[in-house]
Amino acid sequence: MSTPDTRRTYSDCIAGYVTSYEPTRDRFGLRTGDGREFTIHLDGFLGSQIVRNLGDDYRDTTAATRDMLAEGRYVFVHGLFYQWEGGERIEARQITFPEESRGAYVFEKPGWWVQQAAEIADFYLRGHFPDGVYDWRNFRTKLTLHGTHVPDTGEDVRQETDTISRLVYGLATAYLLTGEERFLQAAESGTEYLREHMQVADEREGIVYWYHGIDIAESGQRKVFASEFGDDYDAVPMYEQIYALAGPTQTYRITGDPRIMSDIDRTVELFHRYFKDEDKGGFFSHLDPITMDPRSDALGRNRARKNWNSIGDHAPAYLINAYLATERQDFADLLEETADTIVRYFPDEPDSPFVQERFHEDWSPDRTWGWQQDRAVVGHNLKIAWNLTRIRALHDKPEYAALAERIAEIMPPVGSDQQRGGWYDVVDRKADPDSGTHRLVWHDRKAWWQQEQAILAYLILAGVSGDPEHRRLAREAASFYNAFFLDYDDGGVYFNVLADGMPYLVGTERLKGSHSMAGYHALELCYLAAVYTGLLNDSAPLTLHFRPRPEAYPDRILRVAPDLLPTGSVQIGRVWIDDEPFEDFDAKALTVKLPVTSRPVRVRVELEPADMRLRISSDFDGRTAHIHCEGVIDLEELEKFRRSLTEALSCEPRRVEFHLCKVTELARPVINELLFQRTKIGLDVDFVIVGCALPEVAQALVATDAFLLDPTAPCDDY
Repeated sequence: MSTPDTRRTYSDCIAGYVTSYEPTRDRFGLRTGDGREFTIHLDGFLGSQIVRNLGDDYRDTTAATRDMLAEGRYVFVHGLFYQWEGGERIEARQITFPEESRGAYVFEKPGWWVQQAAEIADFYLRGHFPDGVYDWRNFRTKLTLHGTHVPDTGEDVRQETDTISRLVYGLATAYLLTGEERFLQAAESGTEYLREHMQVADEREGIVYWYHGIDIAESGQRKVFASEFGDDYDAVPMYEQIYALAGPTQTYRITGDPRIMSDIDRTVELFHRYFKDEDKGGFFSHLDPITMDPRSDALGRNRARKNWNSIGDHAPAYLINAYLATERQDFADLLEETADTIVRYFPDEPDSPFVQERFHEDWSPDRTWGWQQDRAVVGHNLKIAWNLTRIRALHDKPEYAALAERIAEIMPPVGSDQQRGGWYDVVDRKADPDSGTHRLVWHDRKAWWQQEQAILAYLILAGVSGDPEHRRLAREAASFYNAFFLDYDDGGVYFNVLADGMPYLVGTERLKGSHSMAGYHALELCYLAAVYTGLLNDSAPLTLHFRPRPEAYPDRILRVAPDLLPTGSVQIGRVWIDDEPFEDFDAKALTVKLPVTSRPVRVRVELEPADMRLRISSDFDGRTAHIHCEGVIDLEELEKFRRSLTEALSCEPRRVEFHLCKVTELARPVINELLFQRTKIGLDVDFVIVGCALPEVAQALVATDAFLLDPTAPCDDY
């Protein structure tokens, strides 16, 4: 009888940190995030690349691969895995570097997330409005992989309210980051379309509720009141009413349109009047569309139920943004109420490391509902950690911090892929008794929105706590997302990828517009990753754009806080109105006193960390690049200085002027960096120190004989 063949060959991905490189044996050591050690062989065909952004060209590094394998560098390796009894060999075929150099992650470059936001928003504008006219009658819920509408047949003609609202959110968010008019025009017209076609305003009751959607036909429109999505069929689900506010609320932050605030107030009144459980607390998940009764027998499995969506979705979908725009106490109170409810009822240790997500009316767990049963959605756990940390800035309760930190601590081994990177979808809440692992429910695929929750949770926790472990996990999650979810061929981001990062393009997961996907999460990620990276972690400024009507605001006060961040951590650096510098603002309060005018004004606000050691910016006038610096430029700030210098030089200037009047320290490595770049750019480009730099700063630079000094030029304001 022959011995069973235990040999196995397959392709897979592995992610981790380089521990060593052995040139004589053409291999390197790799340590995964959870500490396991592997040897990667480089013989055979090998290619490599640096992660690129949407809109960027392919960045091939094949020829330099071995030189780039520096100790501590994070890499993704796709290759062939050979296994046999007693041994294993991994041969690399493609290596992807999320860092340009060790520690210099591409997605932490200034402008990375802003560029990505513009590319994604433009993808959706091209797909839904190819003629450039933002007529939302032409919107369709479904959008193909390539960014086109599916044929108008049957239910494909349906426009779902939440899909429109989520896209409006994304477009408004793209405007906040870029100031590009097309995004705001589309967001405002989409908001108006929602108000005109998807809304029911009950003046007698003082409430607003929103249709599930409308069907478009040649003969006219058919309103669809109750949901026709499978989980919520023939009911009015709380989360659909919540997400109907997402796009309008984000648009309100930009414009201050009082009609939008009226819609928000009356929808919140709907929540309190019909969904809220005044006796036992929280909000019911569904209403009977006829009686508006959450306890109606007609609701079936959704009768008298509460869930994550009916409690936890308020904060990220609309409530935090409504508070940021108004600082109203009733919004602050509702945020506290929902956070208190989550802390009180959702944790389930020691029974499970995952939160409980579905409940009966009395808050007893519902572990038999539909597809969920006793299963956990990984992203919901991370979403709780993220949003509790945000709400802490408003209500600094120790129980919020404790639960957020606990979730962040226990999630990686039970919810993430410890070999390949990235975060899983749905897993069993209880560990398998044989293996000790939380088994995957349907597949080992990874959804785009769950990666977002991980990135944002660990980014904000890193910024608030300073814990390097949080920063590491944020970087790993952002590396996986940017390496594998960006669609460079057709635009936008993929819905799902396989465990090894390859796109999964089957069924509805092939679509980029659907009941579940409409640009919301991808653009929310761009916005808040830019906020948390720059303002909390990398000490870099962030520019936001608004288009308010001054008369719409009480006392003409525009609130420009980017998110709920720790008190005093961020301030306004500079403000422009209609491209002219404007001085009437309160830097600490994050407010701008708008001028007296009846027309909309363009407000550009530069926000900065309150304790920023180095302020640096650049501009280009077509010939000269101007680099403005204030503060300390030492070894700690070298990477920030290098990135700003590289960005300025990429414009191919004929002259580079350094405005160093407010620089108090210039370290030798920074001077060496300038000398290095001066050599690279060529002799026909002048490097000029302008203004009254401190003598020791100017002398150190002039002593190199590589710089010109122009002390007659005026010192500029940063």
